[in-house]
Amino acid sequence: MKTAAKTARVAPGSQGRILYAENDANVLASEAKIFEQAGFAVDRAEGRKSAEQALRANRYDAVILGHTLSKDDRHHLPYMAKKSNSYAAVMVLHASGKHPAVDYAMDSRDGHDAVLNALHSLVEQKALAAVS
Repeated sequence: MKTAAKTARVAPGSQGRILYAENDANVLASEAKIFEQAGFAVDRAEGRKSAEQALRANRYDAVILGHTLSKDDRHHLPYMAKKSNSYAAVMVLHASGKHPAVDYAMDSRDGHDAVLNALHSLVEQKALAAVS
């Protein structure tokens, strides 16, 4: 992801809890920091198996599936996320097309600001749906 502007720091965890999954450990480490600086409590999952274990063990406000995951992983994991928590927002980066279990798909090359804006909006929408 590229960034257009610096992200303001927010209290850790104040924006919700997310699972961020990538296959590449370096991408996972560097990009997770962006979400943490934006105020999300971030659980990191390297690869599909790690993501599946995290989804079985915890509840998340949002699940972000990164661009280094395989196409199969980006297809399978949204179902797992919804199975573990139907109110979790699922965002897939580097995706196109419609998927029944994905709430938002976008190109991660749109930049950090676009990703964070979409994530904040999704988490807010899902929180409202959960209390309705």
